[in-house]
Amino acid sequence: MDVGYTVEQLRAAAADAVRAPSLHNTQPWRFRLHEGGIEVVVDPARRLPATDPSGWGTRIACGAALYNLRVSLAAAGTPASVRLRPYPGEPDVVARLVPDLPRRPTPTEQSLHAAIPRRFSNRRPFRPDPVPADLRWRLGEAARAEQCWLELVIGTSAVNALGELAHSAHRVLERDPAYRAERVEWTRAEPAPDGVPATAGGPRSEPQDLLPQRGFGALHRAPGRDFEPEPLVAVLVAAGNTATDQIVAGQALQRVLLTTTDAGLAVSMLSQPIEVPGARERLRLSVGRFGTPQMVMRIGYGQPGRPTARRSVDEVLDLPMARVAER
Repeated sequence: MDVGYTVEQLRAAAADAVRAPSLHNTQPWRFRLHEGGIEVVVDPARRLPATDPSGWGTRIACGAALYNLRVSLAAAGTPASVRLRPYPGEPDVVARLVPDLPRRPTPTEQSLHAAIPRRFSNRRPFRPDPVPADLRWRLGEAARAEQCWLELVIGTSAVNALGELAHSAHRVLERDPAYRAERVEWTRAEPAPDGVPATAGGPRSEPQDLLPQRGFGALHRAPGRDFEPEPLVAVLVAAGNTATDQIVAGQALQRVLLTTTDAGLAVSMLSQPIEVPGARERLRLSVGRFGTPQMVMRIGYGQPGRPTARRSVDEVLDLPMARVAER
């Protein structure tokens, strides 16, 4: 009896996996079928040497794609057992998924799966409506379900301090010509299957903005369209900062993002305080717990938008040679 996943199951799950977020929308992943298991593999050609020299962002992105794979397979009634970094000699293999016992998907899995095609990063101003306490609790539970936790930055002084930290990190990054060139390289003025469309980059930053913008877009802000004065800011924290911790954090991040989408909330991610080591350490100390910050998020009620484009599934699959020959 065949107890492994099939190419058809891989293809269906990968269609959801590619909807995960990644720095500059580089989509640094590949998916392959090996001895009946689905494996998530880093695509080395899509690394960002200036923006992500340590590979942290790549591992976060691949962890998020892994979570989408898990949800997709569970929603299809074929849940997976997952082993992270299964081959010590192949660090670019992020995870291996093999079939677990078949079962019906839970209501949560169905809801999160339905949210995958609707999730996108919303870099525009949010409405000032506060996020209710019950939704804040749901987001915290989503992170805890994936062995991470979500620290909400509460109070004007705390949010202002984080904003100053984020701006400081942003200025450090912007002083690097290679960093700026890499951002320009991945900004798309015309429709493309990867990169960040200029129209999705949000409005130009202005001096009064509490949190920095990455600067993909060239949109001019209409008068009176400032960002919300008291955003809900959350810090995703993992137990440590090893490669495995970062993959775990990527899964937790995606579960939080899908939970926000399911709840009708919008999110934009601010990774500048994570990318600068000194800023990350200050953020860790301000959080006041053990562990390592892995992402900062702005959460609220946003304007309608649409997900950015993704490469086709065929571009990210590594199929067994026998099946390739059949096509």
